[in-house]
Amino acid sequence: MTPARRISLIAGSVAALGLGGLALAQIEGNDRGVPPIDSSANYEVGGVAVDVSAKTADLARTFGWRLAQRRAWKMLWAKVNNQPVTAAPDLPDGTLDSIVAGISVEDEQIGAHRYIAHLGVLFDRGRSAQLLGQAEAGVRSVPMLVIPVMWSGGAPQSFEHRTDWQKAWARFRSGGSPIDYVRPAGTGLDPLLLNVAQAGRPGRGLWRNLIDQYGASDVLVPIVHIVRHYPGGPVLAHFAALHGPDRDVIARFDLTAPDSEQLPRMLDEGVRRIDEAYAQALRDGRLRTDSSLIVEPPVVPELPEEAPVESESAIALPGAASTFLVQVDTPDDPALIQAQAALRALPGVKEVATDSVALGGISVLRVAYDGDPQAFRTALAVAGYTVQDTGGGLRLTRPR
Repeated sequence: MTPARRISLIAGSVAALGLGGLALAQIEGNDRGVPPIDSSANYEVGGVAVDVSAKTADLARTFGWRLAQRRAWKMLWAKVNNQPVTAAPDLPDGTLDSIVAGISVEDEQIGAHRYIAHLGVLFDRGRSAQLLGQAEAGVRSVPMLVIPVMWSGGAPQSFEHRTDWQKAWARFRSGGSPIDYVRPAGTGLDPLLLNVAQAGRPGRGLWRNLIDQYGASDVLVPIVHIVRHYPGGPVLAHFAALHGPDRDVIARFDLTAPDSEQLPRMLDEGVRRIDEAYAQALRDGRLRTDSSLIVEPPVVPELPEEAPVESESAIALPGAASTFLVQVDTPDDPALIQAQAALRALPGVKEVATDSVALGGISVLRVAYDGDPQAFRTALAVAGYTVQDTGGGLRLTRPR
């Protein structure tokens, strides 16, 4: 089948979902980043194999698509109910037609009397939920930030450049998964914040800020190592599903594609199997969030009405006379670390915590100071900082 024919078929099936050319533009049109396909409204079952013969090619294709609906329904029911496929109930074709939102063609071969294909079947979430029994009441994970890492040619990449592995995660429809994936598009600051180096860091401080910035509570790092022994030959892939800053191994497995043209399908299968591994780990209780990643807001006691407030930039906290919100320029990660170290070195400073990180911009630090607020400003000036009152904190700059 020609590439043009394949794109045409995919575009047609995507249009059936009401997404049209937008999804294709998202996947193929950007120089960096691949926005994930919205999967909130549908369940998807991919890789459904059919091989049907009939009197005509059109009839064979019709029979093939109906057979795919029946098989996909049983696969979906078995997945969301954690039961074998043989236990799934049979549904009449009329019912299946009413809950199927579309069929996508992964690949197909059409003969005069035969139809061979791998299809993806999409089920409308609202219409199929009741038929799936307990699917909607099942266990659901906390939001998980996904950083897909791909090794190819001896070099690792995550969001630094658009990779086939990132595309595979963008194509994955997570509607039927119990894992609440948070999938960054890879644009803006994503390549700077969610790079390969960050995926391997065990330190909790920056992780807490990152997952909070992306609206997540935990992190998942799916990894694939691509091995090509010679041009045009088989492609071997080593997959690993890791969890948390300590990179706990949830699953490992290998897949092989006969050539580079089959690489996308192999990666799609890798994403599917990694999702199953994470889902099983969730059911087994192995996907627990590390308590050190939980961001707890500081407890600020209420002040009596008659208590005077010395400055808008100082808030009383237990164990410290004042707590200041301090804004500092952080063009990169070393600048943030340097600013934190400089503040901790000031006499009277008891604690420096990070409220928000903006590499390439202005980060906000929370400083607990045991002393008079004016003494803190004096200490900053002695350390070489220019201090400005912003009305809710202090803005620090150094002479260039």
